Amino acid sequence: MKSPITGKEMTLQIEKNILEFRKEKFEYNHKSYFCADSGESFTTTELDEFNLNQVYNQYRNKHNIPFPDQIIKLRNTFSLSSSMMSKILGFGTNSYRNYENGEVPSLANGNLINTVLNSILNFKLLVDLNNDLNGEEKVKILKKIEVVFENYRENEDDKKYVSILFENKLPNNYSGYRKPNMEKMSNMILFFSEKLKPSETMMNKLLFYSDFYNYKKTAYSISGANYIAHNFGPVPERFSGIFDYAANKEYINMNMVDYGNGYWGKCFYKSAQKDFNQELFSPDEIDSLNTIVNTFKDCNATQIMKKSHEEKAWLENEKNKSLIDYNYAFALIHV
Repeated sequence: MKSPITGKEMTLQIEKNILEFRKEKFEYNHKSYFCADSGESFTTTELDEFNLNQVYNQYRNKHNIPFPDQIIKLRNTFSLSSSMMSKILGFGTNSYRNYENGEVPSLANGNLINTVLNSILNFKLLVDLNNDLNGEEKVKILKKIEVVFENYRENEDDKKYVSILFENKLPNNYSGYRKPNMEKMSNMILFFSEKLKPSETMMNKLLFYSDFYNYKKTAYSISGANYIAHNFGPVPERFSGIFDYAANKEYINMNMVDYGNGYWGKCFYKSAQKDFNQELFSPDEIDSLNTIVNTFKDCNATQIMKKSHEEKAWLENEKNKSLIDYNYAFALIHV
């Protein structure tokens, strides 16, 4: 970005700052462009949104308020319009749409959305008791709820396995303020398998860098996965179970390969049964995945592992094998 004062290119800087939101103060990583000649800092609309999202995310996490992707997924689950969701929940006509677009719900509205998120039966009860819905509307919605409920029962074992892997974790600073999403994670694994045919060690690093790089850009991870500082670098928590799930669901094939010097290890290949589902990802997320491929495509497993060992995210957490806070994304040096 060029300085509006001198016309020269400015440098992007990141510095700690504090912002007050709803009478509470939050520390965040403030991005701005710095004009060296004038000493002034400037932001764009995109940077303002990025800076605010960091504060909103902390507020949501502190008060257990649903995140936009959870709110969108809830509506899509029942194939309803945002205005109908507002009507069912007793919100203003445009409120649900605004929440999907990033507006932070009040504590009361956030709690009500959570009540529905946590139970299909609670949603059904709200529909049954809603006097603003006419008879025809109720019948249509209740039929949709029944379809969702039947689908849930049919896939209950699968959902239980995923919940064990991710421990039903909610969005926080260790998930990049996303609820863990196995479908997106499986597609990320498929994406890298198709592009690079990586080893298990390399796959773990590709996932780490893609999630943390996307957080560095947008204040959100892609998959919502938690990462641990493992001996061999950052890895998704319970990565073996995640990879087994992706293989069992035919996203990928994992074959044992002789890498030389007596070392055999897993190599990831795209399965012929599934293609990468681009519709699950935003343009920013697709850009992040491609950036990681282009950045590390010439690296082997040892090289990318050594690079990950230079990251502050690993250096400051490896001793205790700790979970890695996504705020370490702002200190990434290799992407």
